[in-house]
Amino acid sequence: MAATCACGGLPEFTEVSLRLNPAGFKRVLRERRSSNETFFRSGVWRYAELLPPIDREAIVTLSEGNMPLYDSSRGGSYAGVDTLAYLHLGMNPTGSFKDLGMTVAVSAAKAAGARGVVCASTGNTASSMAAYAARGGLEAYALVPRGRVSAAKLAQMRDYGAHVVEVDGSFDDALRQLLDNPKAAGNGDDLAVVNSTNPYRIEGQKCSAFSILEQCDWKVPDWVVVPGGNLGNSSAIGKGFREALTLGLIDRLPRIAIVQASGAAPLVTTWESLESASDTAASLVPVEPHTVASAIAIGNPKSWRKALRELRASNGVAVAVDDAEILKAKFHIGSEGIGCEPASAASLAGTRVLRKRNVIASDANVVCVLTGHVLKDIDTILKYHDDYSKQSEHARV
Repeated sequence: MAATCACGGLPEFTEVSLRLNPAGFKRVLRERRSSNETFFRSGVWRYAELLPPIDREAIVTLSEGNMPLYDSSRGGSYAGVDTLAYLHLGMNPTGSFKDLGMTVAVSAAKAAGARGVVCASTGNTASSMAAYAARGGLEAYALVPRGRVSAAKLAQMRDYGAHVVEVDGSFDDALRQLLDNPKAAGNGDDLAVVNSTNPYRIEGQKCSAFSILEQCDWKVPDWVVVPGGNLGNSSAIGKGFREALTLGLIDRLPRIAIVQASGAAPLVTTWESLESASDTAASLVPVEPHTVASAIAIGNPKSWRKALRELRASNGVAVAVDDAEILKAKFHIGSEGIGCEPASAASLAGTRVLRKRNVIASDANVVCVLTGHVLKDIDTILKYHDDYSKQSEHARV
């Protein structure tokens, strides 16, 4: 594998070009899942052959990547499809999908001799970065938008020892400040930036696709529906499925749906304008993000070109849902004991919208990706339930 610059100048690793026996590799993966060896207890490093080579002595792991796939007949009924399951990435060590990429990015930084790591974040990236940096003996610096990060996420990153710098504006402003001057947060030039612009992040996060396939006994779902923020995760999951196809592990790609909040949906606008246009005409107009789903409140996503590529490769679609639809979907997810942070519920809300539009068929097999744990943003949850209770009481009167 080699890192190259593509899709708007973002570096990325070329696709895996291994020659392997698909049946034999699947058997090896089953054996590794039952292993007590630290390296293979990770649902990322279990796929080591499909990842960039990093000295094992530098690997920083918290046994990430062992996420459950929950069948949900009630979720299917709500969305209007026969078969629906949730891949709950919020069940990772720090409570979000970021751990899958962070184990690889922080390990690469440690192997390269970095003093520390730095990121801009709405909360989940910084929490994950801080945990893996602490585990690996590195310093961690986080730039976060002032007043726009939940208390739970701030508590996490501080508990893990991160140096937190609050920036006026949105996540996009924080990331712009970081990329313009990576030294500013940590007063040094030996820090590795570990946002999803870092190609090692994408390599770890593509393992979500492998996890879905393993838990489905390598039977490909019809649709995989993913919340869209900075769009690194969407592009990573698509890359994972494409590599599985190239390696002969599956015989077709699932269709990918990327769901953005309507108050932060620049990719959807681009996608809708390009349905009959060529890739070369693609452009994205940034927006000022406004949504209750803070984890995807990003108006200028850096990985939009990569996400667009995965939509085209999978015959996928991008769709926007409003905050009311997100919160209602979140209520339904929580009502069966699963729970997630608001941004995660965009996947179920998007599935429901796409079914109503007959984009997703009623007999489709759908996997909705939940990206964060229910305790990541409790203020929003409590407000929703308080408002719901007041409305119910008013209706009874």
